[in-house]
Amino acid sequence: MKSSALKMIFNSNPSLSTLPLRLIAGTIFAAHGAQKLFAWFGGYGLEGTGQWMESIGLAPGFLMALLAGSAEFFGGLLLLVGLLTRPTAVVLAVTMLVAIFSVHFENGLFMSNNGYEFGLALFAISLALALQGAGRFALDNSISRKLS
Repeated sequence: MKSSALKMIFNSNPSLSTLPLRLIAGTIFAAHGAQKLFAWFGGYGLEGTGQWMESIGLAPGFLMALLAGSAEFFGGLLLLVGLLTRPTAVVLAVTMLVAIFSVHFENGLFMSNNGYEFGLALFAISLALALQGAGRFALDNSISRKLS
């Protein structure tokens, strides 16, 4: 990969504004992924989540649970440390779009009706991080400085 492509991936605006976005979204994504993968925090694990995904038409369910859980868990961890923030945020944004349109959209906006407002908020945070980068206190920023 060319140096300019690497710089684009790791380039991070040295702002502090993305730090709370990364820390909060990373924690939420990692926790939701842990529910799907490991049945932590009241989740159903791969078997239960896979069966549910299959029941709503996301087949094969086990694979879909593995993919969604991995994107959320490992993506959340990457956001927490600010590593590969932009590509990770894109993957998480796509994951949220799938969740919104396959599960929540027909229920309307509000969470009280199992709507899409929470997924939309996480989508917006992910999109902001994909556009802005990780910020000052992130591994991406350290790597960007070393590439310069």
